[in-house]
Amino acid sequence: MPIQKLKEFLDSHDIKYVVMSHLVAYTAQGVTHISGKELAKTVIVNIDKALATALVPASLHIDLSQLRSAASAENVAVASEEEFKERSLDCETGGMLPFGNLYDMLVFAGESLARDKEIAFNAGSPRELVRLAWEDFVRLVETQGGQVRHRQHPFHRGIEPGEVRPS
Repeated sequence: MPIQKLKEFLDSHDIKYVVMSHLVAYTAQGVTHISGKELAKTVIVNIDKALATALVPASLHIDLSQLRSAASAENVAVASEEEFKERSLDCETGGMLPFGNLYDMLVFAGESLARDKEIAFNAGSPRELVRLAWEDFVRLVETQGGQVRHRQHPFHRGIEPGEVRPS
């Protein structure tokens, strides 16, 4: 979904958003004006042979065993580029959108993302970001036939500032 289609989608649902352009960046650290914990990274995963979208803070790595538990699944793996290219996701490499529900995929979000009032994510390319309210993101997923599933236990590795893990 190129940026113009994304804008039309957001506008058709009366969503307030900001588009930010930047130099090509394939990592959160490459987007210098937003910290990696404020930027959501979209990872396409294969959960029991079905593609799904998982969002985690961009500064952290996805923990597949935690995601397997959150999804009550047998097998979870990061999907290969070949697997999701077949889905015609309309996004450039490094620019995956978090709206997996638009492509008939479940959407999982790390619980820590729900703590923030806003979410920023790649807008179909590694050169543009969109920032919008977390509540609007959840509403867009739900009104398009999906559900944002986030769990008390984050499915990423690393500890965010202020996060406490049981010993």
